[in-house]
Amino acid sequence: MYSEKVMDHFQNPRNVGEIENASGMGTVGNAKCGDIMRMYLDIDENQVIRDVRFKTFGCGAAVATSSMATELVKGKTVSEAMQITNQAVAEALDGLPPVKMHCSLLAEEAIHAALWDYAVKNNLQIEGLSKPKTDIGEEEEEEDY
Repeated sequence: MYSEKVMDHFQNPRNVGEIENASGMGTVGNAKCGDIMRMYLDIDENQVIRDVRFKTFGCGAAVATSSMATELVKGKTVSEAMQITNQAVAEALDGLPPVKMHCSLLAEEAIHAALWDYAVKNNLQIEGLSKPKTDIGEEEEEEDY
């Protein structure tokens, strides 16, 4: 059901934890399945993501997508991080079952929520970034699970 990469990131998640005085911190969740994801970003003066950490309460796929998302954004600029989609997270994990694709959407939204917090704190506008949803609704997920 799950790829080896999903299992590896679930059993050995990367970048778990918090960043004190993070440049940006975002929390998103899915009330339907109970997953909650919090992402912390440390962004330098050149808008490069120096460090990233996460805390996730949820299923194995939620942990794996959080872990992979942190790997994908680390070292990227803010604008490069904006380009990371839920599809990119899923592909980096060698795929997710359709019923678990909402976890990759949570990972994308957690990145955006942390970037939104960073933008608000620094009075910046980030192209393509809009105020994130805190609850990822059912209309964006698979219906049967």
